[in-house]
Amino acid sequence: MTISGIITAIIIGAIIGALGRLFVRGKQNISILVTILIGIVAALLGTWIASLIDVKDTGGIDWIELIFQIVLAAIGVSIVAGMGGRKQTTP
Repeated sequence: MTISGIITAIIIGAIIGALGRLFVRGKQNISILVTILIGIVAALLGTWIASLIDVKDTGGIDWIELIFQIVLAAIGVSIVAGMGGRKQTTP
């Protein structure tokens, strides 16, 4: 992978991760780095799933693929934010 491919993956991961966070209710106590990593994984998985169900490349924005990526990012953000658990206060 070239340096431009890595930079592109980081930028796309940040965008997909941020869009995924928008769809998750409440506050997510996760860092921007974790959001980017979730976005990168969601983008790769979303593209893979779209290819499995034979979504054609339209030459423009592939909306179905993008929806898969955002939904996967929202699921990933929910899982990671939920793993942090709730802080319990003592009375």
